[in-house]
Amino acid sequence: MIPEPNVWPALRYDDAPAAVRFLVDVLGFTEALVVPEGDRLIAHAELRWPEGGAVMLGSVRPPDGVHDAMKPGASAVYVVSDKVDEVYARVQAAGAEITAELTDTEYGSHTFSLRDPEGNAWTIGTYRGAA
Repeated sequence: MIPEPNVWPALRYDDAPAAVRFLVDVLGFTEALVVPEGDRLIAHAELRWPEGGAVMLGSVRPPDGVHDAMKPGASAVYVVSDKVDEVYARVQAAGAEITAELTDTEYGSHTFSLRDPEGNAWTIGTYRGAA
């Protein structure tokens, strides 16, 4: 059983609907909740990682209270996966910017890094953190 997420990275996007599509269709997240706001905005979205974990995201729409300082493209997220090669193939096929090629690290991770269409940095790897 996959545990419920207890840490939720939060991201803001200028084009949140496109970001949801990229994160779901390319990286492999699943939509748990998407709350649209008008035709082109997302008030709130929750995407689950099939191997555990999740992210929240929404559209930039000033004034945005506590999230005013969050700028699109300024975040970095590390995602643990046992299917790194599959994710890498989807990212390549989508033409996304790969910032670090697929490699095996000295600390035992099979990993690569990319930027989503708005510039956020994502690393996908097998390293699960220190015991």
